[in-house]
Amino acid sequence: MTGTVAGGCWVIAHECGHRAFHPNPRVETAVGFVLHSLLLVPYFSWQRSHAVHHAHCNHLEAGETHVPPRSNSPEGRLLKGVLSRIGPELYGVYALIFHLLVGWPLYLLFGVTGGADYGAPTSHFWNPLPFNKGKKQLFPDSVRKLMLLSNLGLLAMLLVLALVSFHYSFLRVLCVYGLPYLVVNAWLVAYTWLQHSDTDIPHFSSGDWTWAKGALQTVDRPYGPLLNFLHHGIGSTHVCHHVNSRIPHYNAWQAAALLKQQFPALVRHDPTPIHAAIWRVASRCVIVSQAPSGDGYFYEPQISSLTDD
Repeated sequence: MTGTVAGGCWVIAHECGHRAFHPNPRVETAVGFVLHSLLLVPYFSWQRSHAVHHAHCNHLEAGETHVPPRSNSPEGRLLKGVLSRIGPELYGVYALIFHLLVGWPLYLLFGVTGGADYGAPTSHFWNPLPFNKGKKQLFPDSVRKLMLLSNLGLLAMLLVLALVSFHYSFLRVLCVYGLPYLVVNAWLVAYTWLQHSDTDIPHFSSGDWTWAKGALQTVDRPYGPLLNFLHHGIGSTHVCHHVNSRIPHYNAWQAAALLKQQFPALVRHDPTPIHAAIWRVASRCVIVSQAPSGDGYFYEPQISSLTDD
C-alpha cells in the first residue's frame, strides 16, 4: 500500500521533468529533484534520458527504455534459444520477476533495454568511459554537472537512510522504506512496459521511423479509478502525454478525450485487464522481426499471424 501511494510522488516528479507541473521552473526543479532523490532516482540524469525516450519513442536504434532486440541480433538469437528451451510460460515468469524486481536499478546503473545507438553499457551516474561508447551520447559532457548534482541528491538520501538505520535498525528501514521502494519501482516499470509494448505494437528502424509514428504506438490501458487517482492517470492518458508532454495531469483527461474524438483511428486503447495484459507482454513480447510488408518490426508471434493473413 505504501509503495503504491508513493508511486504518485514518482509521477509528480516525472511531470516536473517535463516542465508540466508549475509555471515557475525553479519551483518545478526543486519539487522534482527532492521527490526523485527521496525515491533514489537521479533526477537530472533521468530527465535527460526520458527526454530521449520521448524524442525517439519506439525507435529500434535511438529509442530509450524497453527497446526490444531484433531476432537476428546476438541478444535476439540468445533469447530465442532460451524461449525455445523453457517455453513461453516459464519465460513469462522470469520476465516478470526480472523486469519488476531489478529492471529499474539495472536500467539506471547500466542502461539495460536502452537503444543500440548509445552503446552498452550506459549509466545515469557517470558518463566517461566505459559508458557512452555508442555513436550517440546519451549523456553528453554538457550534462555532467547536472549528473553530479543528481548523484549528490542520492548520496544525501542514502546518508539519511544510514543514519535512520543506525538510530533504529537496518531491518526497520528495510521494511518501512526498502520494501515500498521495490513496489514503486515495480509500478514504474509496469507502466512503462505496458505503455509501449504489446503483440500488435510495432517498433521502427531508422529508415521508416518518424516522431509521429513512434509517439502513436503508445497505448492507454484501464487501471481503474483508484490507481488513476493515486498515479494521476499516467497509464490511462499516455497517448496524449506522448503527443504533448507539457500537458499537466489534471488536464490530461480532457485532452485525451479530445484527441480520441478528433483522431479515433490513431489513439490506441486496450481494454484488456492489467494482469492479463502484463502476462501477455511478459510471455509473448520477447524479440522482434520485420513485418512481411516491411512496415515496422513486430514481436515474433504476431509475425506469424501477419503472414497467415
